[in-house]
Amino acid sequence: MGRYLRDWRTQAGLTIAEAARLMEWGASTLQRLEKGQADRIRTIDIQELCRIYGIPDELCDGLKGLAQQAAVKSWWHAFGDLIPENFDVYVGLEASARELRSYQPELVLGLLQIPDYARALNRLCYPEDTEDEIERRVQLRIQRQALVTRKASPATVDVVLHESVLHRAVGGTKVMAAQLRHLADFSTRPNVSLRILPFAAGVPLGDSTGPFTVLGFGTDSKGHQVEPPVVYVEGFTGDLYLERPADVQRYHLAHECLQRSALDIQPSRHLLRQLAKECAV
Repeated sequence: MGRYLRDWRTQAGLTIAEAARLMEWGASTLQRLEKGQADRIRTIDIQELCRIYGIPDELCDGLKGLAQQAAVKSWWHAFGDLIPENFDVYVGLEASARELRSYQPELVLGLLQIPDYARALNRLCYPEDTEDEIERRVQLRIQRQALVTRKASPATVDVVLHESVLHRAVGGTKVMAAQLRHLADFSTRPNVSLRILPFAAGVPLGDSTGPFTVLGFGTDSKGHQVEPPVVYVEGFTGDLYLERPADVQRYHLAHECLQRSALDIQPSRHLLRQLAKECAV
């Protein structure tokens, strides 16, 4: 929420001191809010900041929903509940991440999807959307990939894909062949690590975690975390966000266990290229 407010204040051409004066606050109060360090957050204050910055109503509703979640360290975002369904909390977090550690047992991670793969999924997920609306969703997903592909300080991505992802046909064999080749090529980037967890590995954790992503936001010049890491657990009717250190550590350890059980990077790349050739036949 603080990140959104900071960005919109900047777009409005206001300094912290100027915006704080309009709120009849001290500059330090607004600074703490933007850094996520405020002791108390009132929705009425968020409403007023949105008015001052010219933030659209839909986005303002999302920010007020976030404000109501501020008192807890882990929370469930049920779609259409406190936070509107069209306010994508995860995309806001992802855009500021410096590193992402992910496990995907069913689908290719969004940051690694090709347009045709994303398009096939969106047509199934949003059957009532027009082709233009589908295309808009696909382009937004592809634009997010700049986080990994940009030349200046790209985020590091460490992904474990279950082998079942490679055999689950999305969009037909041609699309899957292209998607598998893309994964193999993408894994050659110095900031991307991609490993395949084979069927032969069994259930390394002894339990099913479902898909998850641990997002880290880097450190400052003193080596302190810019923001606490967050675990994102995607659900069908909502998403879970975990911030408690014990929860984050548990998912870190789970990811490390999955890594150890997965194929190394080179054998994973070889498997992807091999399966891509089989799909193309």
